[in-house]
Amino acid sequence: MVIKTISLELDAYEKLRRAKRGKESFSAVVRRARFDSGKNTGGSILKELKAAYDAKGKPAAKEALDYWDKAEKEDRVHHRISPSKWDE
Repeated sequence: MVIKTISLELDAYEKLRRAKRGKESFSAVVRRARFDSGKNTGGSILKELKAAYDAKGKPAAKEALDYWDKAEKEDRVHHRISPSKWDE
């Protein structure tokens, strides 16, 4: 099992700690959590990039768009999320 160390501000740590059920691990709490985030599809990323660059009055860089398109394709093949019993 691979382990990552993260830093949390105290209020975030306390919120996470309070969400634990019994002797449940922090990893289990995070796996149970539902976060409000849009889908990371090429289309949604393109829309966000376009909005960010339009606000500055210049077009999005082709390299940035190509990078996100490649990342989306790789995510379809190699998932970056560890398996979780909560998804069953």
